[in-house]
Amino acid sequence: MKSFFDRSLVLFLAVGAANTIVGAVLMLAFYRWAGMGYWGSSALSYLLASAMSFFLNRRFTFASESALAKSAARFAVNIAVCYLIAYSAAKPAVEALLARWAPQTEQALREQAAMLFGMALFTLLNYIGQRYGVFRKNT
Repeated sequence: MKSFFDRSLVLFLAVGAANTIVGAVLMLAFYRWAGMGYWGSSALSYLLASAMSFFLNRRFTFASESALAKSAARFAVNIAVCYLIAYSAAKPAVEALLARWAPQTEQALREQAAMLFGMALFTLLNYIGQRYGVFRKNT
């Protein structure tokens, strides 16, 4: 069995770094300048950045040869599940932490901190889902 910490993790993190920059810029722009709120801005940015992620990870990170439609469907489900878990957990976790340690923090800053925490949690869950589910090697 291959190690969890291998070449695919390094490539995933490189693709993820580019994807994270694009996604974060979009998310914060949608939140601050388009007034889309926590769920709208994070969801739309993930939808747009996920397309880039799918093609880069399919081709370079996991060198998948599975049918495009099949892997795209698995990828979409993986993204949706990881997004819902990460962002549903991030907001209450950050709210609880800030309520205890920085109760005067304004709501916009709380939501932006939750978005950043959600991004980190999403990245971990997404790698696991892509490696072991979406682009798994058939043995």
